[in-house]
Amino acid sequence: MKILIIEDERELSDNIVTFLSSENYLCEQAFTFADARMKVHLYEYECIVLDIMLPDGNGLELLKEIRDRHSQVGVIIVSAKDSINDKITGLEVGADDYLAKPFSLPELKMRIYAIIRRKKFYTSNILCSNGIKIDLLKKAVTINSETITLTRTEYELLLFLISNKNKVISKLSMAEHLTGEMADMLDNHNFVYTHIKNLKAKLTRQGCSECIKNIYGTGYKWIEE
Repeated sequence: MKILIIEDERELSDNIVTFLSSENYLCEQAFTFADARMKVHLYEYECIVLDIMLPDGNGLELLKEIRDRHSQVGVIIVSAKDSINDKITGLEVGADDYLAKPFSLPELKMRIYAIIRRKKFYTSNILCSNGIKIDLLKKAVTINSETITLTRTEYELLLFLISNKNKVISKLSMAEHLTGEMADMLDNHNFVYTHIKNLKAKLTRQGCSECIKNIYGTGYKWIEE
């Protein structure tokens, strides 16, 4: 899952990235209002960790822009300000949660997880599709009670496909989901095909051969029966 950390305190931002990366999140950073604004307009994220006080702008203004675009991305406001008014204002503008500094990284991780689960998987820790069962907390995938070993990339692709079931997803969208802004620097997105091929092979061995459909010249679709 791709997270954008908008925080001008570089040490704190780096600590968040290090911790969340160890939990298999793909993290990108923005240290200014301008950089953050550019990224939220260009890329899609599952969750944004947003500091209110930025050196060149107010995080609440950026949040308002995000919601004015009808984006449903999860947003957690973090701020040294701990007044009830700040919390109310942030939630009124469209934040999903609020954390006052200092906060623990494990708590931030669980807040992020709760938001992504609620928005994408309807509050359940268990995701089921076409006989495939995914434990989102354990990051475990089983088919007919047999555990399937997936790489981190294959697991992320599987979740991305299922969360966009019956929709055509372009190779570019998949590349951005897996690599973030690095996707713009790649000559091609052939690596997506390789990971899809490997994922399909593992699912097919367990009898799930028709889940991922190749839409010629466009991308891929997860077919849910």
